[in-house]
Amino acid sequence: MKQRILWSTVLVGALALTGCGSAGSGASSGSSDDTLVVWDWKSGDETAAAYLEEAKADFAARHPDVTVEFVAQPFDQYYTLLGTAMRSGAGPDVMLFNGGGQLRDRVDSLLPLDDHVAEDRERLAGWEAFTHEGTVYAAPVTLQGHPIYYNRTLYEEAGLDPDSPATTWEGFLDDCGTIAAETGASCFATGNKEGYGIQFFLSGLGSAVLTPQEYDDWIAGDRDWTSPHVRRIFELWQEVDEAGLNNDGVNSTALFNDSLALFESGDAAHVVGLMSDIGHWKDFGEFLGEENVGVMPAPLVTADASPSLPYDGGIGYAVAKSTDQPELAADLVRSLTSTEALTAFHADAGAIVSDTTVDTAAGGPALDAIVPAIESGRPALHVALSSETLDLMGRLSQQLLSGSVSVDDALRQLADSERAD
Repeated sequence: MKQRILWSTVLVGALALTGCGSAGSGASSGSSDDTLVVWDWKSGDETAAAYLEEAKADFAARHPDVTVEFVAQPFDQYYTLLGTAMRSGAGPDVMLFNGGGQLRDRVDSLLPLDDHVAEDRERLAGWEAFTHEGTVYAAPVTLQGHPIYYNRTLYEEAGLDPDSPATTWEGFLDDCGTIAAETGASCFATGNKEGYGIQFFLSGLGSAVLTPQEYDDWIAGDRDWTSPHVRRIFELWQEVDEAGLNNDGVNSTALFNDSLALFESGDAAHVVGLMSDIGHWKDFGEFLGEENVGVMPAPLVTADASPSLPYDGGIGYAVAKSTDQPELAADLVRSLTSTEALTAFHADAGAIVSDTTVDTAAGGPALDAIVPAIESGRPALHVALSSETLDLMGRLSQQLLSGSVSVDDALRQLADSERAD
């Protein structure tokens, strides 16, 4: 099994590695051949406790003599810590990934899982986000998407029909003006301090701008960053802020959780949120009342676009290629995606899990609106991008809002970045 590394300190300009030791060395962080070490950023969450207990019980029933040790890492440092650990060859046996670029950038260090998860392919959805060149490298735990949520109470206070949100961009802007005048609420709750807000905006609204063919080409990797419709998405990003439709100080507002709190407090009428398991229907319902949380399709910007719910596999567990016990580690991944475990995750965290057999009927009206849309949903635009391109897009999105870069220059830099990948 893998040696356990605990990362406890981040120094200026360097990472400090502490508590590293092997079995029998006397160090508290050592692991032995009857221990599997898992890294994630979820195991410290109260809402994930029952999920992990179910997964561990499932695994223990087959491997009673094996200890599973979860090491929760801070999400804002997670991929930096994980990358350093994996390069050292002393990282965990099993690790959690977001779907998309962060996993695909590291597939050389991951164990192909196709042979290990063949029995689960029909039961679970969201595999594409954890697949690279036809090979599966992680098993999906959740489905993650970017619905546009709206506050039905604010619509009513503004004299608008909460059952009929606008279906066109022009109508949407009119409704936002009415809401602002009657309630004082901003149109959007947006946070881009981390550069994540542009990802939500791109995926939440992109299907209302790109044609279906353009959308398919983007997902397939055939992206034209200079096309009029791609340019329009980034123009909208700028225009929405310049028109005062966002909350103040977007570039100094953290998406997690400051911008989400603006929506929950009724200070903003809309937010491009998540499906699970934060910034989602369950969180919003606890603050606003589940009956007051609406879900709307992206309002149509381009006449020949076809708005759809953007979603992919959300988070999933992978196995390190360097693990000493690949069969055992892969079996732990299967336990972490068992129906019993995922049922608990849905019940406690509100996660829309990858297991299509889990009953979601008791989730309330917002979830009732999301689940049917999954069937016709399409992959999220930002998930198709590499981590390097996402990082660059985040920096450029901040500069677009500050006025220090033009849309054309930003798109040129993004096109150059992709060609260099």
